[in-house]
Amino acid sequence: MISTFRVMKLRILMLGDTHVGFDLPRRPSRVASRRRGKDFLLNFCLALQPALRGQVDAVIHTGDVFNRSRNPDWLVEMGLAPLREVAAAGVPVFVVPGNHERGHVPVPLLCQHENLRVFSRPSSFVVEARAVRVAIGGFAFVRDVRGQFAELVAKTGVLDLAAHAHVVAMHEAFEGAVVGAGTARRTEFVFRDGPDVVAAGEIPAGLCAVLSGHIHRAQVLEVGLDGRPLTAPVIYAGSVERTSFAERYETKGYRILSFDESGLVDARFFPLPSRPMEVIDLETDGLDAAAAGRTLRFALARMPQDAVVRVRVVGPHLLSAAQVREATPPSMTVEMSRPAGGWRRDSARAGPVASAQGQA
Repeated sequence: MISTFRVMKLRILMLGDTHVGFDLPRRPSRVASRRRGKDFLLNFCLALQPALRGQVDAVIHTGDVFNRSRNPDWLVEMGLAPLREVAAAGVPVFVVPGNHERGHVPVPLLCQHENLRVFSRPSSFVVEARAVRVAIGGFAFVRDVRGQFAELVAKTGVLDLAAHAHVVAMHEAFEGAVVGAGTARRTEFVFRDGPDVVAAGEIPAGLCAVLSGHIHRAQVLEVGLDGRPLTAPVIYAGSVERTSFAERYETKGYRILSFDESGLVDARFFPLPSRPMEVIDLETDGLDAAAAGRTLRFALARMPQDAVVRVRVVGPHLLSAAQVREATPPSMTVEMSRPAGGWRRDSARAGPVASAQGQA
């Protein structure tokens, strides 16, 4: 088990899955409604505050800085600006390209900095502070990674470096990682095997930790599915905000990893604020559009005023997108859920007011 009582010497801030651009229109919208894009950017910046205050010696972003692989220049600069600010403050920043970036994080000229390094190919670096040396290897997201992990670690060269601790940063699903259970009726999903899942036995000797993104729930894997201890713990910081209702009960945040001459001694999790996520079942049988609008307005008034709300229509879909927006307080984000079987042919589809997207 990772101890939390040892003296901390060298500290690394770990975060990932910031998904800049999530629910953020690429062009100005004529519709005034609260989007979730600013929530992600705000938590991204909040997570980096310890680095800007000089409380850590390096930052590792474990992938999916952006929500899409192709982004306009202004969005790329928006997503990299917080990392560049940390780099400019003298704190080394290491970035793993994730699957949403298709293994490539663009770094335009304005965002380049000697302290901002992207693992565009397998490589490694050493961070040193207070007589403690930590070697950091990393590689971009790889599809069909199963059976390749040990080879990818070897290509980074991290285990060849002289250091007190050796870690590798990646953006992959690992055997035993858990996601899901966003509702009482939905069970959790455990990654077990498959071409896109790293097997427990693939961790090479010599690593003291595997740091990964891609899985949005914060967790530390120390034992394999067979009950045997892993060669090194697999650590997930999770996403900085909830990207779907499957994550509605998850606490989001970042980690600060602490090292001394013996290796990793702590992987403490620090929570970030998240807007509540609520679900409303709107029964419309026997109602007209005006009554359905009043019912929705009454239901929304009982929700937390900053909530992200999914409205599941039970019955005919009577409300237009304009009626939904009219019923929605400006502090809320509301989406309409498509019922099983789709909307009735004689009903007008409102469409999502704010989209929800899947995990990882």
